[in-house]
Amino acid sequence: MKTFGLVVNREKKGVHELVEQVVRWLEDRGCEVLIDKDIVPLLSLSRDGVSENHIVKNAQCMIVFGGDGTLLRTARKVAGTGTPIIGINLGHLGFLTEIDVPEINTSLEKLLYGHYHIEERMMLEALVYRQGSVAEHLVCLNDAVISKGAFARMIHLETSINNEYINTYHADGLIVASPTGSTAYSLSAGGPLVTPELEVMLLVPICPHSLGARPLVIAPDSIVKVVISSSRGDFMLTMDGQLGFNLRRQDEVIIKQAPRKARLIRLKGRSFHEVLRKKLAEGDRNNNV
Repeated sequence: MKTFGLVVNREKKGVHELVEQVVRWLEDRGCEVLIDKDIVPLLSLSRDGVSENHIVKNAQCMIVFGGDGTLLRTARKVAGTGTPIIGINLGHLGFLTEIDVPEINTSLEKLLYGHYHIEERMMLEALVYRQGSVAEHLVCLNDAVISKGAFARMIHLETSINNEYINTYHADGLIVASPTGSTAYSLSAGGPLVTPELEVMLLVPICPHSLGARPLVIAPDSIVKVVISSSRGDFMLTMDGQLGFNLRRQDEVIIKQAPRKARLIRLKGRSFHEVLRKKLAEGDRNNNV
C-alpha cells in the first residue's frame, strides 16, 4: 500500500497534531497521503486537499482518526469500493479501531511491510417501500433500528422472515443487527454477543410489551420485512445510529445482508474474546468512576 486516505474526526482533542505526525511519517517513506480539502486548512501542512469522492475512489487504504463512530461512517462510504480500513482510536472503548495512540509508529510500520490481515465484516442494507416504490436505500455495518418518536408510546411492528410471519412486536422498537453490531445497541437491549467471523442476523426487540418477544438469531441470507402497523405516532429508521429516515404508517422496511463487506485491517492478532474481555472491563471501570 502506498496511497492512504485520511478520515479525521476534527472534534477529537489533539487530533490535528496527530494527523500532522502521521502524514509526515508516511510521506517520509514515499507514501501518498490524500487529505480532505476541509481538513487541510486546520493543519500546519503546506499542501492541497482533495474531495471526499477523490479519496474514496483513489485510496488503497483508509486511515481513520476517531472512534468507532467515525469508523462506521467510513465503512458506509467505502462499502462500494472494498477499500480496507484501519482505525486509530481516539474514542472511548474502540471495539472496531485497531491502533492505540502510543503505538502508532510501530503499527504503521507493520502496515507498510504487509504484516497484517484483513477481516471481512458482514454489512446490512435496508430498503423502505412506500406505496409500492422504494423511498430509501441505506447500508450499515452495525444495525438497522426501527423505533418510535419522542412520545412514550409503543409501536406495532409486523415482522416476517422470508415471507413467513413471525410476530407483531409491541415495543419501543426493533433492532436488526449484524455480528459486528452485537456489541452495540443490540447488547444494551439484551441481545446475544456474536463472534464476527459468523454471518448471521440478530432480531432484538426494544423493551417489548410481551414476555414471549425474545431475540432471534437467523441465517445471513434471510430477508426481514417489517411493516409499520401503528395507527399513529412518529417512526424512524436509523442506520448505525447515524443515518435516519422518517417512516410512515404502512411503510415496509426490508432488511437483508448487503452485497459488499466491510474490510478491516488487523495487525495485532488479538482474538475477539480478548478484545471483548478488555473493552467490557474498561466500560465497567469508566461507568464506576
